[in-house]
Amino acid sequence: MTDFEKTYQNYNPRQTALDEARALLTAAAKAAMADGTLPEAELPAFIVEIPADVKNGDIASNIAMAGARTWRKAPKMIADALIAHLPALDGGVFAKVEVAGPGFINLFLAPSFWAGVVLGACSNKEYGRTDHGKGAKYNVEFVSANPTGPMHMGNARGGALGDCLAAVLDWSGYDVTREFYINDAGNQIQKFGKSLAVRYLQKYCGEEAYPLPAECYQGGDIKVLAGEFAELNGDKYVASCKGMDEETLFESEAFAALKDALVAYALPKNIAALKRDLGKYRIDYDVWFHESTLHESGAVLAVVDKLLELGACYKAEDGAIMYRSAQYAAKYGTVNKKKTDDGTEEEAKDEVLVRANGIPTYFAADIAYHYNKLATRGFAKAIDVWGADHHGHVARMKGALEAIGIDPNRLDVILMQLVRLVSGGEVVRMSKRTGKAITLTDLLDDIPVDAARFLFNLREPGSQMEFDLDLAVEQSAQNPVYYCQYAHARICSILKKLASEGVAPRECTGQELCLLATPEERALIRHLAALTDEIVLSAKNYDPARITRYVIELATLFHKFYNACRVRVEDEALMQARIYLCICVRDTIRNILEMLKIMVPESM
Repeated sequence: MTDFEKTYQNYNPRQTALDEARALLTAAAKAAMADGTLPEAELPAFIVEIPADVKNGDIASNIAMAGARTWRKAPKMIADALIAHLPALDGGVFAKVEVAGPGFINLFLAPSFWAGVVLGACSNKEYGRTDHGKGAKYNVEFVSANPTGPMHMGNARGGALGDCLAAVLDWSGYDVTREFYINDAGNQIQKFGKSLAVRYLQKYCGEEAYPLPAECYQGGDIKVLAGEFAELNGDKYVASCKGMDEETLFESEAFAALKDALVAYALPKNIAALKRDLGKYRIDYDVWFHESTLHESGAVLAVVDKLLELGACYKAEDGAIMYRSAQYAAKYGTVNKKKTDDGTEEEAKDEVLVRANGIPTYFAADIAYHYNKLATRGFAKAIDVWGADHHGHVARMKGALEAIGIDPNRLDVILMQLVRLVSGGEVVRMSKRTGKAITLTDLLDDIPVDAARFLFNLREPGSQMEFDLDLAVEQSAQNPVYYCQYAHARICSILKKLASEGVAPRECTGQELCLLATPEERALIRHLAALTDEIVLSAKNYDPARITRYVIELATLFHKFYNACRVRVEDEALMQARIYLCICVRDTIRNILEMLKIMVPESM
């Protein structure tokens, strides 16, 4: 890496400007107090920010209003005093400073600053990447679909959200691990095995002989898996299960052996299908963590023992181990309350961690899993992407972490709202092809992966959203992902046309880049200057949709610039500056789309 490239590594022009504004105003305040213009006092807390209207400067500050009580003067007088004591602006980041209204201080950036933005963005192949996170280890766990069946629409949104969040965290300087938690133990696996076993017996004895219990999985995928197993194994498990009533059958060793054999066959197939479908969705996990390993290693019971030692658990009369859930969870929000037979909610009660029969509950395994992430593997943060229906679980999980001696603030949960699929203005719930609920696989068969990843990441996680299937396949400016891809392709086409005319891009000087001064050019550069800060804010707020919206706006501003400003002009310096700007925008769009794992076409 050259010295020049090092200069622009971790380049954040907007933050640079904000920091410089704060430094200038701080220096002016100290100078004014030093010569007696303002009375000596502790510097007030004040804001420097990007104003909504560029007429109010590029950066605005309320320091004069914030200091009215401190310096016992009118804000306008304070503002005038501060401007009079500002260090010289010549050759610096700012060109001028004004006082507006009752005492707002507005600072206007110099042309050289805007030229530096273009130069910096073009000089840094990964412009937008920063070391803000200082390499802190973050674990992002998302999707984690139950391996007993196909993935649904919630998983489609969760996949796009989790993967894109991991990307912006990575670009913000965090050491990110993408993780999938496979629930391959506990009640749901027992139910999975029972469902498969009944379907298997039905193959040979009929549905009347072995009706499927209501609590079992009813999906057609269970029939398919049981049928495949029957083709491989024949009826070897049937004879040992015959002649028993339902209750006896389900408690028998023969039925348990059948369940175990079916789970051993079907579960790896389902997990392989999860990996295949998520790979098609361009999601590659660093870790596939099996819940079963927590049980096999003794980690679940070890956590329960630790909670017992700490007094957070106790043994009930029937031998079950109970966790004092309400005691620890109350400070972290609402917990799921138990419902009575008449549907009313009771107060939150202590929860079972280990049943009277010695079998741990799912909650015990979940505590052990988070203990593993935060204490054993040492992640600074565990970020879980859950469906909104898990809101009651947040408080009890944070409470459990506190109970076991881990700072609950190291767990952050993103609650994601549901998605409604619409087509032709109507809600769509069923696949036209299968006649069943639409799965992730169905969706990706019907629409491009680019559209799915982009459109599912258009809104912040906590907002409900409608996913327009018609828009997702539309090749027009109305489709935001197509619109952004087209902007990139359009720039590639412009550069090819110029090359065919004998015009090749060259390096531009800062002075030449200062020629980019039209409102359209300046608006485009101003938006480019915000990229690094937007990535950092996306990471801080766990809202990668900010970046999706950013690239849409970037494409919009580029089209406005191109329609207003000819690139091929007589002034060679101006022409090269505009070519440089086009290259800068092209590379930025490419970086963002690649960050979101969206294809970046050079022609459309």
